[in-house]
Amino acid sequence: MAGGTADAVEQTGRETAEAAGRARASAAEALTLWIASRLGIVVLAAASAAAVAQGDNVAPFLERWRHWDADLLAVVAEHGYGGDPSRDPDAGLPAFFPGMPLALRAVNLVTGDWTLAGLLISFAAGAVAVVALARLAESEGPPGAGWRAVLALLLWPMSVFLFAGYSESLFLAFALPAWLAARRGRWPLAAALAAGASCVRITGLFLALALIVEFAVQRRPVRQAPWLAVPFLPLAAYSAYQYGRTGDWMAWKTAQEAGWGRTMVWPWESLATTWSSAMGEGQFAWAFRMELAGAAVGVTLVVVLLLLRRWSELVYVGLQVGALICSAYYLSIPRSALLWWPLFLLVARVSTPGPRWRTGVIAVYALVMGPLAVFHTMSFMEGAWVG
Repeated sequence: MAGGTADAVEQTGRETAEAAGRARASAAEALTLWIASRLGIVVLAAASAAAVAQGDNVAPFLERWRHWDADLLAVVAEHGYGGDPSRDPDAGLPAFFPGMPLALRAVNLVTGDWTLAGLLISFAAGAVAVVALARLAESEGPPGAGWRAVLALLLWPMSVFLFAGYSESLFLAFALPAWLAARRGRWPLAAALAAGASCVRITGLFLALALIVEFAVQRRPVRQAPWLAVPFLPLAAYSAYQYGRTGDWMAWKTAQEAGWGRTMVWPWESLATTWSSAMGEGQFAWAFRMELAGAAVGVTLVVVLLLLRRWSELVYVGLQVGALICSAYYLSIPRSALLWWPLFLLVARVSTPGPRWRTGVIAVYALVMGPLAVFHTMSFMEGAWVG
């Protein structure tokens, strides 16, 4: 009996060591892809600048990354939600949750430049996110799923927003480890990390609700249930803060309406409006076509998750897709898809070795998505609206 116990302990030790080795390898692959992709964007920026150079008219590198939300987040970080006093008042600023502005303010103490601070936050946060994504994919899929999931994320057409000083990378740096911790039954850690995600984006609300479903699916002990309230606390605190400023408990929603005209309508009304805009000409027509494609991907993903009975992931993605397609018009759906990690897990799962048809999935994905990612990166650097 003693010998059998010793063999069991030895076997457990080997399995633990092998699991640790796979985790390290997965993290190394994810970080390699992340760093290589960041260097690729820097090279692309340099090459595109050289291609359009006319004397000294090309904007400096950092200036090419302070567009749209990156600029607005920097304004909130520097001046607060009242906005820059030298500019016209911007009623849309409360739509941005305080997590990213607070991070910008902290990093800016070192960099002295708001744009550089945003790029550094996205770089560091993205590294955390891709490691967590790889480990999540490896834990749920066959060997090799980790790097495939990371590659699918990095090739997504709107992956430029993981480089720019936007909040997507920072949100994923909290949300993905939170999901991984929940899957491993580490609920105090999952709740704390999800609370961090709730500080960054309203998407934290959907994450908090999905964690409740995941808790129920796992049939965890009821005594652990109070942890599920933690991710809602930052949302309540931010609402209370804005109520103190504006007298509006839903100031973030009011800001969405004031800044971008995002009111709730029936989904067919939103589709009709977006379709009409997409059938026009010019830069924004292309952007609305991408919105339609993003909505199609989102609805398809919801159906697949439903068929697979992935209930917690269905809640997380489904609520987002529902909110986005019921907006007055489709806006930032492809960019929001960066936060739908179940999509990238599915891509990884269907592209791992198996039936012959799977062999070329990741190659086809790269051939379709890669050029779009390059195009949108170059467009963003030129100040165009790409989502």
